[in-house]
Amino acid sequence: SLYTDRKFEGGRGRWQEAIEQSATLYIGNLSFYTTEEQLYEFFGKTGEVRRVVMGLDRFSKTPCGFCFVEYYRRQDTEDAVRFLNGMKLDERVVRVDWDGGFVEGRQYGRGRSGGQVRDEYRADFDAGRGGWGKADAQE
Repeated sequence: SLYTDRKFEGGRGRWQEAIEQSATLYIGNLSFYTTEEQLYEFFGKTGEVRRVVMGLDRFSKTPCGFCFVEYYRRQDTEDAVRFLNGMKLDERVVRVDWDGGFVEGRQYGRGRSGGQVRDEYRADFDAGRGGWGKADAQE
């Protein structure tokens, strides 16, 4: 798995153990306009979804392009990684990766502007992710 929660307490070995038992996914590269309903429908293709936790800008509390999807069954989670990673949702190619399990507070963006760090340094215009990157605006 390429994705790691940099604030996970316990080191890389414990993170790997958590992933091996997890039924939770990290979903990246979402449009800021993708709804929970769309996510339940899209990820429901591989099994019953327990819950979706939308990633939010920590200041404005609006969606900022990621979420966590929890399944009831590990097998459904494995199928989602295998079959849905790289597929299009809302005209965007989504990234589906393993996650060690959702913990309250992780739904908030960690960038300086409140959203995701990757959007801070983006130099291109991306209408689905709020327009221009925010790095220039911060300086």
